[in-house]
Amino acid sequence: MNQLSLFDAEELYEFPKDLLEYREHFLSREEADRLKETLLDTAPWEQHTQKMYDKIVLTPRLTAWYGDPKDDKAEEERKPTNLWTPELFSLKEKIAKEFGCRFNGVLLNLYRDHNDSVAWHRDKESRYGKRPVIASISLGQTRNFDFRKKDHHQSKYSLPLPHGSLLIMKGDLQEHWEHRIAKSAIPMKERINLTFRLVNDLI
Repeated sequence: MNQLSLFDAEELYEFPKDLLEYREHFLSREEADRLKETLLDTAPWEQHTQKMYDKIVLTPRLTAWYGDPKDDKAEEERKPTNLWTPELFSLKEKIAKEFGCRFNGVLLNLYRDHNDSVAWHRDKESRYGKRPVIASISLGQTRNFDFRKKDHHQSKYSLPLPHGSLLIMKGDLQEHWEHRIAKSAIPMKERINLTFRLVNDLI
């Protein structure tokens, strides 16, 4: 697997800026430390179940969701959204202003150690719309973010995402590429990933 540390000229051929943008030090060390500790202590972390090979298993990570209030009363039957905290709202506005995009929700994933992961997938749900823009902030332990071509799994790349980094996925990336955070054979500390999104059923 090719490992990307920076998007140099050679790798830009594979991942042009209309698909990915990367900022290694988007948050300062102090900002990232403070946000990580706040979220670890205060986020309403939950562990969900999923169906895998005809079995119901626990998802190997914890999650929490924050966003705009829901206007549609039909949405009240679904689990309510946690409203933006000042820290998360400020971060959303900072990303939106700098990159010219709009978000109305953020999904938090807590990878507690090296055993937690997320399998290969694409963020292709209809509620994210066509060509979604997803801004991903990483806090804590550096983990490799793996990509592979949907129709050619041998085309595979890995980008380490360190504390305070920002990765923006956009364009046709979700159409043609899958991504994951794999389990690790090396012991790992906590990592929190924040994925800011524009969700149609919150508009």
